Parts: sequence; C-alpha cells; structure tokens
Amino acid sequence: MPFRPSARAVLLLTLIAPVMASSAAAQTSDAALEHARRLLRSTPLIDGHNDLPWEIRTSKAAPRDVDAYDLRRRSEKHTDLDRLARGEVAAQFWSIYVPGEVKDSGYARIQLEQFDIARRMIAHYPDRLALALTADDIERDFHQGRIASLLGMEGGHVIENSLGALRAYYDLGARYMTLTHNVTLRWADAALDSAAHGGLTPFGREVVREMNRLGMLVDLSHVSPGTMSDALDVSQAPVIFSHSSARALTDVARNVPDSILARLPKNGGVVMVSFVPGFISTAIDEYDRARGARFREIRASTNDSAEVRRLMTEWRAAHPRPKATIKDVADHIEHVRKIAGVDHVGIGSDFDGIDETPEGLEDSSTYPYLFAELIRRGWSDADLKKLAGQNLLRAFRGAEATAKRLQQTTRPSTKTIEELDGPAPAPAT
Repeated sequence: MPFRPSARAVLLLTLIAPVMASSAAAQTSDAALEHARRLLRSTPLIDGHNDLPWEIRTSKAAPRDVDAYDLRRRSEKHTDLDRLARGEVAAQFWSIYVPGEVKDSGYARIQLEQFDIARRMIAHYPDRLALALTADDIERDFHQGRIASLLGMEGGHVIENSLGALRAYYDLGARYMTLTHNVTLRWADAALDSAAHGGLTPFGREVVREMNRLGMLVDLSHVSPGTMSDALDVSQAPVIFSHSSARALTDVARNVPDSILARLPKNGGVVMVSFVPGFISTAIDEYDRARGARFREIRASTNDSAEVRRLMTEWRAAHPRPKATIKDVADHIEHVRKIAGVDHVGIGSDFDGIDETPEGLEDSSTYPYLFAELIRRGWSDADLKKLAGQNLLRAFRGAEATAKRLQQTTRPSTKTIEELDGPAPAPAT
C-alpha cells in the first residue's frame, strides 16, 4: 500500500519547502563565495585600473592631502585598506590621470603632482602597500601580504609629444600608458573623439616602439579601433586594455570590437574587463542615448535653464535609470574568453573613477562575489587564476622580456613629432 501523508503533513511540507529551498540556495551561494575567497588567497588578484589618486586630489575636505584622506578609515567612494583586504586584492594599478581637456601651462605639472600623490599614498602605508615596478615585485609583495602598487598613466597627451618625457615618466614608475584618454592627439585617435588619423601617425608608432624598448605596457583602453589595430601591428610586446569591455555585448565606442579580440592571442595581450555600468549594460546605454535625445529636444525648444532642469527632472522621474549587475560583468568576461581565449582576459574595475557601480560590485571589497558568480557558471580554478592575475603577469613579463631584448640593440629614440609627422596644423580660425 503506498504511503499517503496526512493533510497536516502536507500543509507542513508546503510551509517549510520554500524555506528549505532558500536555505539550500544560500548554502550553494556561500559555498561558491568561500571557494572564491580560498582561490584568491592562493593566487594574486590584479586590478588594472583604480582612480584613487585623482579622488584624493579632488577631495572636498582636504584636496591633495594624503594624510587627511585616511585609507585606514572607510573612504567616501570605493577604496580603502579594509575593503581592499576583504576584496582579496593583491596588486593594483593606480591611475596617474590628467584630463585631456585641462587648460594649464602644460600637462606636466599636474602629471607630476599625480605621481607625487600616488607615491606618497603608497609610502604612507608601508605595512599594507608597496611600490611595484616589475612582475616579480607583484609576486614578492603577494607573498609578503602587501598590495603591490603599480602606476599607470591614463592618456598619452601627458608626454606632450616628447619621447624624453615618456622615458622620464617611466623612471618615475609608470608601467603602462593609455595611448589616449578621451581627446584625439596629434599622433593617435581616441575612441570618444574624431578620428583625425585613421589610427596612429608615424610618431604614434614611434611612441609604441619606445614603450616596447622601455618595458612599459601599451594600454589601448580609450583609443579608437584604428589605433588599436595599428598598435597591434607595431607592438612587439603584449598590449593591455586596462579597463574596457566587449563591444559585441554593449555597443559603445569605449569597448573592444571582436575583430580586435580575435587578434589578441597572437599578440599575447589582455583585456581587463571594466565595471563601468555604461560599458557593460545595453539597457543603460540605451537609457543614456534617450536621455541625451530628450535633453537636446528640450534645449531646442527653450533657452530657459530653469525650465530645462524642470523638464529633465520630470523626464528622469518618469524614466528610472536601469541598473547594471554583477551578471553583466560576468557576461563580458565570458565573451572575451569566447573570442580571445581564456589566456587574454583580466579585471580592470575603474573604481573611484566612476560614480555608479553595478549591483553586487559596489566597491573594492566585492571581487570575490564576481569570482563566485563565475564559479557557479562552471569556471575551473585554473581559468579563474588566469583571470585573476596570471594573464596580466604573463603579459607584463612579456613586455619585460621584449625590453631586455630591444635594449641590447636599440638606443633611446630621439625622433620628434615634427620630424615624423610634419609641423603642427595651424589653429582653426
């Protein structure tokens, strides 16, 4: 005779079944998260881009004051020592950033001040941070329990068309340079500006060659597809994208096309996937386009700034901004793996350079949650270790080996932009 539960038992099972299912899901989630934490304690997690030095510079409470911006306390934005520790961060490229649009006596003063802020910040916490200049330094600091702190210049405008300045910045500790920021240069096209050259000019190619000779990683975030392609043609060392995502998933100019991803295996380069919501969420990109269209429509109908603000406030209230999520970031990581291969993907959050973050990746304590998401998607430990930092270490060592080889036969370049590209164009009238 088959077993027939009583009505009371059926009711009890009905009541507790959702609780049991929820508990089982939580245990699975917790198991994946603990797995992620164990893995990140055994292999260096390297983030390609964090704008904390600029955040310190522009702090409202005490601008440029490294002591006052106390990383032993919870910071206003995304990064402090406690959250870096909880995020299992082993190495961080700190962005040495100067806006390409800045109007000053030149970029060098602000660039040098940013080096000063970053290096003072690192020196201020010798028990927790250590200046790193080589791939071996990253592994040494990881084993010593300190965060290897590397410096990456964001925007080739800062060399002011001078290879001598490039070398001086390398001597100050710069280990990558993003060829452009958002402004097209005399020698390279930017992704978010006009394409004046179709990629790199002859001087731009010489910049890449000199970076190879120095051992400075060529960073192709922010540049146009033409510049990406030309740099891959010229570079003898692996390139990186310090904070970019996949254009096939989110069609914005700052992301990397599949045609470029497909070339990375031959070059050995790495795309370090960004957490910037507008780069990883098509819904947010579409929202931003619609908001821009509405703004232009309103401006065409009135010059009253108060009325423009009122109408835009009404539009935003009626059209809530969508949210990017941790799953969006994982999708971009998986797309890069699919097209370029698992040896060519990494992490480049852009924390402290963004005001909005994906749900689940709110600050620098949250990296393990991303790895847990990938664990639940079936990623192996070997592939997760490559994503975490092994791929970047391999690319960095490739750049170091290329520099060692080139320095045996090649002298520092003395070429000038006028010699290779001709005189500067006359200013527009």
